[in-house]
Amino acid sequence: MTTSNRHGSANSLAHFLIHHQLLIIYTCTILTLCTLYAVQPIQPLFEKEFDLSRFEAVIFTTVIMLPLSFAPIFYGYILETFSSKLFLRNAVLILGILELCFAWSSSYSILLTIRALQGLLIPAVLTSLMSYISFITPKDKVQQAIGYYIGATILGGFIGRLLSGILSDLFGWRLFFVLLGVALVLMFGALSFLSEEVKVDFVKPKLSQVMGVLKNKTFFNIYLMMFFIFFVFQALLNFLPFQLKNLSSTMGYGKVGMMYAGYIIGFIISIRILWMIRFFGNETKTIIFGILTYVVGLQIFHINDYLVMFGGMFVFCAGFFIIHSVASGLISKLAHEKRAISNGLYLSFYYAGGTIGTFAPGVFYHYLGWHIFLVLLALIAFATLFFAFRLQRTLRS
Repeated sequence: MTTSNRHGSANSLAHFLIHHQLLIIYTCTILTLCTLYAVQPIQPLFEKEFDLSRFEAVIFTTVIMLPLSFAPIFYGYILETFSSKLFLRNAVLILGILELCFAWSSSYSILLTIRALQGLLIPAVLTSLMSYISFITPKDKVQQAIGYYIGATILGGFIGRLLSGILSDLFGWRLFFVLLGVALVLMFGALSFLSEEVKVDFVKPKLSQVMGVLKNKTFFNIYLMMFFIFFVFQALLNFLPFQLKNLSSTMGYGKVGMMYAGYIIGFIISIRILWMIRFFGNETKTIIFGILTYVVGLQIFHINDYLVMFGGMFVFCAGFFIIHSVASGLISKLAHEKRAISNGLYLSFYYAGGTIGTFAPGVFYHYLGWHIFLVLLALIAFATLFFAFRLQRTLRS
């Protein structure tokens, strides 16, 4: 065998191993996002089966999202002593075992505790998976690989919601969580094929560094804007299943889960966002277009018809993912040496808004009805234009 042939064989083997590991990582990402969002469309089912209040039902999503709001800032100190591969595998195994326990539990307090424990593990799992992508992928392919990772998170969010709804209609709600638990336990075995160790990119900021970033007007405007944008997003997605069941008490949960199909548009937008920025001229103009699209999408949900709402979800999600894709990219572009802290704070504000949005607007929905609830969300979304225009001024100056 010639030297060139040997090099060719070695390169082919390296490419095969990288693709094999990336496939494992993307599959694990999808399963993790299924764990995060699978309960959302069937919360009315839990409300009925366990005789819960509306508030008790919606916090199934709240408790699992809550750790995501502080994880990016504090997990660096908590997890720095762990072996990355050992931690990732065990975290996924525990996620799977907790999912199986969830499927067999009949106590609301135990179900809620399990969701909270899963919420503590999910941020660390996702950060570890992203670190592995950066570690094993050649530098010229990292951006593309991260793009596929974002696509996997979007796909996981949709698949989890859809399958939990369909299987709840056909076999009851427990089967989906059994299957998801088994898949996560099997993933524990698959993760043994990953490279031995990587440096997990957890942030370990000092208070002075955090305050330094927050004093930056550009970053602070983006953080506040995304806090309210994700607040509105999670508010609609968390209370929509209840409204759909109000429209038709016989509507299947598979149909409720299918309502989230508009989520998939996020993958298309995330890979075409640079084209959109060029089309509109700059980032802030693209964000402003995204906010206006977002508000228009919200108005469509005033029409109490399933197919109209289904179409409205595509418009609503398109607006959201335009804002999110541009804002997150802008933080990375402007942060330079403080990129890790800046991105960590972005995620903290983002998930803090989403966490509060999963339950707080429910007061308006419960007492004033669906239409006033939508008006409130539209006003909040429209008000984020204030931050977008301020961002435009600070970038110019």
